[in-house]
Amino acid sequence: MVRHLAGLLGGLILACAPAAALDPSGVPPARDLRAESAAAAGAGLPLIVIFSRDDCKFCTAIKRDYLQPMARQARNGNRPVIREIRQDSDAALTGFGGEKTTHADFARNAKIKLVPVVAFYGPDGRQLADPIVGARLPDFYQSYLDDGIDNASKKLRK
Repeated sequence: MVRHLAGLLGGLILACAPAAALDPSGVPPARDLRAESAAAAGAGLPLIVIFSRDDCKFCTAIKRDYLQPMARQARNGNRPVIREIRQDSDAALTGFGGEKTTHADFARNAKIKLVPVVAFYGPDGRQLADPIVGARLPDFYQSYLDDGIDNASKKLRK
């Protein structure tokens, strides 16, 4: 009986958990770029944004293999703020200037055509380093990310 109740309770908890918490990629969707980039800058880091689509297997791999583990690790004593913007989503989004938009409109205005794209933003919405476009070589992807974060962090400190 106790085991049965425990199983029901566990199922209820999973059913009530937010979808982002169950997302195996572990990268939360962007909601308020102004607040998220301010939090990142407060930690001395850029806001890291992956532009993706639901049907993009490379996006899933980059989130799972690189961004999710990076989000769990502290960098210079701070955890990076990593968010996802879905090119194929009409989810509400607050832009860097406080304007209301959607994920799809923001991606379109950022001229994102192909995904995945990983971009590095400052609190004013300016890109601080060259974005990583495409999946590139898996053996070097972590170094592409590290270089992007380092370059963006240097510009952020100026």
